[in-house]
Amino acid sequence: MKTRSGSALAIALFGLPVAVHTAEVAPRILLLDGAVSGPNVIAVGERGAIVISSDNARTWARIASPAKATLTGISFAPASAAQTGWAVGHDALILGTTDGGRTWTKQSQGENLQDSFLDVLALDAQHAITVGAYGLYAATTDGGKTWARRKLSNEDYHFNRLTAGAGTTLYLAGEHGTLLRSNDRGAKWAALKSPYEGSFYGLVSPVPRVLLAHGLRGRVYRSVDDGRAWTQVTTPDPVLLATAVKLRAGPIVLGGQSRALLVSRDGGATFAAVPEILPGSIAKLLELPDGNLLALGEAGAAVIEAGRLAPGSAPASATRAP
Repeated sequence: MKTRSGSALAIALFGLPVAVHTAEVAPRILLLDGAVSGPNVIAVGERGAIVISSDNARTWARIASPAKATLTGISFAPASAAQTGWAVGHDALILGTTDGGRTWTKQSQGENLQDSFLDVLALDAQHAITVGAYGLYAATTDGGKTWARRKLSNEDYHFNRLTAGAGTTLYLAGEHGTLLRSNDRGAKWAALKSPYEGSFYGLVSPVPRVLLAHGLRGRVYRSVDDGRAWTQVTTPDPVLLATAVKLRAGPIVLGGQSRALLVSRDGGATFAAVPEILPGSIAKLLELPDGNLLALGEAGAAVIEAGRLAPGSAPASATRAP
């Protein structure tokens, strides 16, 4: 029987969430997502934690949070509207900010506190979408004043990750091979032919017509015809791959369970392990304003220098938050 307790990704990556031992940002705090807002980086995690860095993730400060439930996703509107953002999490909770993440207010909380939102995507200052466990889907078109729920499928599969593609294209990845695409900013969704019946934790499009889907057991699939046909990409280890990022310089990086960190320099056709010494499993990879890579997860925040991402390079310790 299915239960609705906890975040599917946090449990899959780390087991049960760990406890916060101090009021300050500690090396072992569980952080599940992060986003860039102007010069700042904001990350969210267990027990409502919200932390901010203004120096490319070298140091962090705790922000007052109206949440006690674990926060699983955060997103800011692009470009000119980047001061507006949303954070979501357990207890059907949605928070909003209009000052770049410095202050947050509770915008919505569902009647069923067993519901868990797992990801959120801000499209602009008025429009955002959030998804979650057992088919949860909600959207706002008025800056978060109201949130309308929809049912995209008759199944109750978890929706794990929302990503933006080119133009008005959005992607959604989830359980049981769920791969969906919207060409109109979420007004309508259509299923892509899925190459795998297991869970996917992300679907990204690094270049036009090329798609990469990643998920359980080291599974990575690549399509060069916009999702009509897929080829499985060989990866070093059968571990959950939770997150993907395409760096501005070109490489694609995957991260996940057991400190997995993989890099591709050929558009996702091949991946090689990077011998980084990371402090724990990775829930989110994020490119920092200075071009380095931020890994968020079991051990908090770790900065990986961009020059260390070359496959076969000498191992190097990531810089951890104080």
